[in-house]
Amino acid sequence: MTGVVGKTRNIFLVWLVWPLITLGIYHLVWYFKVNREARDFDGRIEVKPGMAVLAITLGWLVIVPPFVSIYNTGERIARMQRTAGMQPTCNPWIGVILIFVFGLYPLYYQQEMNRIWAQYEHLEEGERVPLAV
Repeated sequence: MTGVVGKTRNIFLVWLVWPLITLGIYHLVWYFKVNREARDFDGRIEVKPGMAVLAITLGWLVIVPPFVSIYNTGERIARMQRTAGMQPTCNPWIGVILIFVFGLYPLYYQQEMNRIWAQYEHLEEGERVPLAV
Protein backbone atom coordinates (compact mmCIF):
# COMPACT_ATOMS: atom_id res chain seq x y z
CA MET A 1 0.00 0.00 0.00
CA THR A 2 1.25 3.49 -0.84
CA GLY A 3 0.34 7.00 0.21
CA VAL A 4 0.97 10.54 -0.95
CA VAL A 5 3.36 12.82 0.96
CA GLY A 6 1.78 16.08 2.14
CA LYS A 7 3.18 19.54 2.68
CA THR A 8 5.33 20.62 5.62
CA ARG A 9 4.05 24.00 6.79
CA ASN A 10 5.32 26.60 9.24
CA ILE A 11 3.18 26.13 12.35
CA PHE A 12 3.11 29.83 13.29
CA LEU A 13 2.10 30.90 9.79
CA VAL A 14 -0.69 28.30 9.83
CA TRP A 15 -1.95 29.30 13.27
CA LEU A 16 -1.61 33.09 13.32
CA VAL A 17 -0.13 34.92 10.35
CA TRP A 18 -2.06 33.64 7.33
CA PRO A 19 -5.44 33.56 9.12
CA LEU A 20 -4.95 37.19 10.24
CA ILE A 21 -3.89 38.37 6.79
CA THR A 22 -6.79 36.56 5.08
CA LEU A 23 -9.38 37.37 7.76
CA GLY A 24 -9.78 33.70 8.65
CA ILE A 25 -10.18 32.28 5.15
CA TYR A 26 -6.78 30.58 5.25
CA HIS A 27 -7.84 28.55 8.27
CA LEU A 28 -10.66 27.00 6.25
CA VAL A 29 -8.32 26.25 3.33
CA TRP A 30 -5.76 24.75 5.73
CA TYR A 31 -8.41 22.56 7.40
CA PHE A 32 -9.57 21.31 4.00
CA LYS A 33 -5.99 20.53 2.95
CA VAL A 34 -5.12 18.71 6.18
CA ASN A 35 -8.14 16.44 5.83
CA ARG A 36 -7.43 15.89 2.13
CA GLU A 37 -3.81 15.01 2.94
CA ALA A 38 -5.07 12.47 5.49
CA ARG A 39 -7.29 10.84 2.86
CA ASP A 40 -4.54 10.88 0.23
CA PHE A 41 -1.87 9.54 2.58
CA ASP A 42 -3.90 6.55 3.76
CA GLY A 43 -6.74 5.46 1.51
CA ARG A 44 -8.35 3.66 4.44
CA ILE A 45 -9.06 7.01 6.11
CA GLU A 46 -12.54 7.99 5.06
CA VAL A 47 -13.06 11.73 5.13
CA LYS A 48 -14.75 14.26 2.91
CA PRO A 49 -12.63 17.40 3.36
CA GLY A 50 -15.47 19.67 2.27
CA MET A 51 -17.78 18.21 4.90
CA ALA A 52 -15.08 18.65 7.53
CA VAL A 53 -14.87 22.36 6.65
CA LEU A 54 -18.65 22.64 6.66
CA ALA A 55 -18.70 21.14 10.16
CA ILE A 56 -16.33 23.80 11.53
CA THR A 57 -18.17 26.66 9.82
CA LEU A 58 -21.93 26.18 9.67
CA GLY A 59 -21.67 23.51 12.34
CA TRP A 60 -21.27 26.26 14.94
CA LEU A 61 -25.00 26.89 14.55
CA VAL A 62 -25.62 23.52 16.23
CA ILE A 63 -22.55 23.85 18.51
CA VAL A 64 -21.44 20.18 18.52
CA PRO A 65 -20.20 19.49 14.93
CA PRO A 66 -17.02 21.62 15.10
CA PHE A 67 -15.82 19.79 18.20
CA VAL A 68 -16.55 16.40 16.64
CA SER A 69 -14.80 17.37 13.40
CA ILE A 70 -11.72 18.71 15.17
CA TYR A 71 -11.57 15.59 17.35
CA ASN A 72 -11.91 13.35 14.28
CA THR A 73 -9.15 15.26 12.49
CA GLY A 74 -6.86 14.56 15.44
CA GLU A 75 -7.79 10.88 15.22
CA ARG A 76 -6.92 10.90 11.52
CA ILE A 77 -3.52 12.45 12.21
CA ALA A 78 -2.79 9.82 14.87
CA ARG A 79 -3.79 7.10 12.42
CA MET A 80 -1.49 8.63 9.80
CA GLN A 81 1.34 8.52 12.32
CA ARG A 82 0.72 4.81 12.92
CA THR A 83 0.53 4.20 9.17
CA ALA A 84 3.89 5.97 8.75
CA GLY A 85 5.42 3.56 11.27
CA MET A 86 5.60 6.13 14.05
CA GLN A 87 4.39 6.02 17.63
CA PRO A 88 1.21 8.16 17.55
CA THR A 89 1.76 11.40 19.45
CA CYS A 90 -1.31 13.29 18.25
CA ASN A 91 -4.02 13.33 20.91
CA PRO A 92 -7.39 14.55 19.57
CA TRP A 93 -8.51 15.61 23.06
CA ILE A 94 -5.58 18.03 23.23
CA GLY A 95 -6.76 19.45 19.90
CA VAL A 96 -10.27 19.98 21.28
CA ILE A 97 -8.94 21.63 24.45
CA LEU A 98 -6.66 23.90 22.41
CA ILE A 99 -9.71 25.34 20.65
CA PHE A 100 -10.24 27.29 23.87
CA VAL A 101 -6.57 28.27 24.32
CA PHE A 102 -6.10 31.02 21.74
CA GLY A 103 -7.35 28.63 19.05
CA LEU A 104 -4.03 26.76 19.14
CA TYR A 105 -5.28 23.51 17.66
CA PRO A 106 -4.04 24.31 14.10
CA LEU A 107 -0.55 24.88 15.48
CA TYR A 108 -0.67 21.54 17.35
CA TYR A 109 -2.16 19.56 14.48
CA GLN A 110 0.24 21.02 11.91
CA GLN A 111 3.19 20.21 14.18
CA GLU A 112 1.98 16.61 14.34
CA MET A 113 1.53 16.51 10.55
CA ASN A 114 5.03 17.92 10.08
CA ARG A 115 6.40 15.01 12.14
CA ILE A 116 4.87 12.61 9.64
CA TRP A 117 6.29 14.46 6.64
CA ALA A 118 9.72 14.59 8.34
CA GLN A 119 9.78 10.79 8.00
CA TYR A 120 9.85 11.39 4.25
CA GLU A 121 12.11 14.47 4.17
CA HIS A 122 13.95 13.29 1.07
CA LEU A 123 10.72 13.32 -0.96
CA GLU A 124 8.73 16.16 -2.47
CA GLU A 125 5.11 16.93 -1.70
CA GLY A 126 2.82 14.72 -3.77
CA GLU A 127 5.25 11.82 -4.20
CA ARG A 128 4.10 8.30 -3.42
CA VAL A 129 5.61 6.43 -0.49
CA PRO A 130 5.21 2.90 0.84
CA LEU A 131 3.22 2.78 4.07
CA ALA A 132 4.46 0.90 7.11
CA VAL A 133 1.09 -0.46 8.24
